[in-house]
Amino acid sequence: MSLVAIVGRPNVGKSTLFNRLTEGQAAIVYDEPGVTRDRHYGTAEWGGKSFSVVDTGGFTLRSGDPIAAAVREQVQYALEEADLVLLLVDVTAGLLEEDAQLAALLRPIAARKPVLVVANKADNPQRALQASEFYGLGLGPIYPISALSGSGTGELLDAITARLPASPPPSADERPKIALVGRPNVGKSSLVNALLGQNRMIVSETPGTTRDAVDSVLRYHGREIVLLDTAGLRRRTRIREALEFYSTLRTHRAIERADVVVLLLDATEGLQAQDITILRAAEAKRKGLLMAVNKWDAVPKDSQTARAYEEAIRSRIPTFAYVPLVFISAKTRQRIYKVIELACAIAAERAKRIPTAELNEKLLADIAHTPPPAYRGRPIKIKHLTQARSAPPLFVFFTNLPHRIPESYRRFLERRLRDHFGFLGVPITLAFRQT
Repeated sequence: MSLVAIVGRPNVGKSTLFNRLTEGQAAIVYDEPGVTRDRHYGTAEWGGKSFSVVDTGGFTLRSGDPIAAAVREQVQYALEEADLVLLLVDVTAGLLEEDAQLAALLRPIAARKPVLVVANKADNPQRALQASEFYGLGLGPIYPISALSGSGTGELLDAITARLPASPPPSADERPKIALVGRPNVGKSSLVNALLGQNRMIVSETPGTTRDAVDSVLRYHGREIVLLDTAGLRRRTRIREALEFYSTLRTHRAIERADVVVLLLDATEGLQAQDITILRAAEAKRKGLLMAVNKWDAVPKDSQTARAYEEAIRSRIPTFAYVPLVFISAKTRQRIYKVIELACAIAAERAKRIPTAELNEKLLADIAHTPPPAYRGRPIKIKHLTQARSAPPLFVFFTNLPHRIPESYRRFLERRLRDHFGFLGVPITLAFRQT
């Protein structure tokens, strides 16, 4: 999926534009410069074309401020990754030195990828005319918009989708693609090296040593498996925020490409909020999921340690009960190939298709035994179901009241599907259609 980066100085409305393009409220919007310092990543769709959007912090020339320095690094990382760049400026403030500085940074990039100048806060005809001042940046046409009201964003989206590279044709590569993801310094590169038996990745105690996501091919029991390493940076960042921005950017792009996402946890630190965020992102993309607790050799153990550790994790994420968990050590190579065996099994489960007759035989019996609750005295009847898609699996239930199936009953149906047919580590999508 193509990536569009939004860059600009502080308080020009980058987060508002991000929310407008992604039709959500994921980015914090506040009338104070510098609110956005970390990463915001989402998906936009226009004219049948989907693309990813990343919102960056406000670019500023204040060289002595470590936060400003980290934001400048974030902007550089986003520019390197993006297929198209939006330089956002503010018509009410006019052309400022930071705008010119960013434009100078973008001119060499514009020779390799599209750069669009977007003049925000042009919410009346007079302000739209004032946007012509930004032709002085030397980056081509100006797109006057109001991110807040949506004025002009249709024309901007037309321009974006027209300039994005064509989506590649569906890959005929049937090798399982496994993305190794996780917070910086949990041992992703160490695991790749241990699996491959060579120093394919640079490994360092400094978090975020890997600069690029690199595909590696593992040959295991006569089968080729593609490993996607997704760590952060080779060069040192000024502060941790810039590192986490880049790591998240690479993680999201690898998740999009993967069949199965292996979330590495640090056994010495346990499950963190960022780990849960990554799990949810992968589940939203309907990827196969596996958790691997690395550095297990560093944990003092008795006969109950593994069980207690797993129970502590699962109590925090009960909706991920279908995701298997394995304890490993990349350092000692303990159970590292169990990760590959489980990931391949999950990939096969994700591609599995259940015959319609078998589905109806099993599930309709469960539904007859435990029917959905009536809606305002009207019984809800589910008459038929089918698997409409695999990889990822989608099951369609045909019912008289498709919009009245409560969430609790949807969970019941998912549990029964898993009880009968497995789908270990695989998110299942249920859809309900009118009969």
